[in-house]
Amino acid sequence: MPSVASIRNHRYRFFYGWVVVVGGFLIQVLNGGLLFHAFSAYVLPLKGEFGWSRAAISGAFSMARAESGILGPFQGWLIDRFGSRRIMCIGNLLFGLGFLLFSRTDSLSTFYLSFALIALGSSLGGLIPIITAITNWFSRRRATAMALAMTGMGAGGLLVPVVVWSLSTYGWRVTAVMSAIVIWIIGLPASLVMRHNPEQYGYLPDGRLPNSPEGPSNQRPQVEEELQFTAGEALRTPAFWLLSLGHATALLVVGAVLVHQVPHMVKSIGLSEEAAAANVALLVMVSIVGQVTGGYLGDRLDKRLIMFGCMWLHAIALLVFAFATTRLEAMLFALLHGSGWGMRGLLVNAIRADYFGRASYASITGFNSLIVMIGMTIGPLFAGFLYDLVGDYHTAFLVLSFLAALGSTAFFLAREPLRPTSGGKR
Repeated sequence: MPSVASIRNHRYRFFYGWVVVVGGFLIQVLNGGLLFHAFSAYVLPLKGEFGWSRAAISGAFSMARAESGILGPFQGWLIDRFGSRRIMCIGNLLFGLGFLLFSRTDSLSTFYLSFALIALGSSLGGLIPIITAITNWFSRRRATAMALAMTGMGAGGLLVPVVVWSLSTYGWRVTAVMSAIVIWIIGLPASLVMRHNPEQYGYLPDGRLPNSPEGPSNQRPQVEEELQFTAGEALRTPAFWLLSLGHATALLVVGAVLVHQVPHMVKSIGLSEEAAAANVALLVMVSIVGQVTGGYLGDRLDKRLIMFGCMWLHAIALLVFAFATTRLEAMLFALLHGSGWGMRGLLVNAIRADYFGRASYASITGFNSLIVMIGMTIGPLFAGFLYDLVGDYHTAFLVLSFLAALGSTAFFLAREPLRPTSGGKR
């Protein structure tokens, strides 16, 4: 684990912010490969062993997202107060413990309890502290840095075929135990390399030294010139609420797809579990390309308009998925949904930093999580409820397509807020 002195001694040879990006990438791989993309693969084995309804199983995922959202403001305060590294170490320890408890599930109550612990761990050790650290370490190349770290979520999705193979070969209990071990072997060391901000090590975001030249005039301004909102000031702007509404609508779609895409492809489209897993892998590969593309474009074009277009990609993708009857149509869905998800998921976090600055970024993002968790919570439950009611996902995906199109307007209207009353500096 590098010390303060070693970071200072190497500041002329490399920028430590890229180490923060790599650490964030590895932890996102674990979250994507073992939880978010993989949860859908657990649905059929759990239903086969316990006979639970899809709505009941989906409820655990929804509860996990609700818990993360409710804890968001407190988590943001913890990160701003104690830094990303400490919170992430605790989080990834709990993340692994949650999977161990999950492996011992023998009732619906213990299933929900295990996912409550998994949610707490993945939230404390995952996205918010990662993007907070990256926001602090980068200014001019913030979207690009976020893109590289967040591709870990998509790269983790490439592990879904491995998870499906393990489920078929060893069963879901052994797979859960192995997931816990992997989290501790990779997640804890990756958490230890995180650093909260560059000022602690004698230089500024992007690797600039104090009193260094400004650089080309077409680049982003120095961090001292950026707007710096408190959480209270951000909450009083229309931009915060419009971004949160658009984000919540997007996660309504994403949450439903994460939980129900494999059952839909197997039961409704007629694909094998292996073919469905391969389609999930295609989706996440496309999302990786989308994240990298979004990072490049986001540092150069209007993020707001890109996100508006991404919501329409979600809408069209769900329309295709609702009527899909062949593997080719399922692949088209993966291409459209993956592209929109990859670019939009990255840019909504980057634009929040652009609009509100980095002084209270974790706290502001925590309040955002409290709102957007409504979408992630309702989406899986809504799709599962309609399936249990009518016997297929057709109606659910049609309604979600309409909501995605409607949600695009929130991003379109979310213009940059005026300078805060405190003067914009801390």
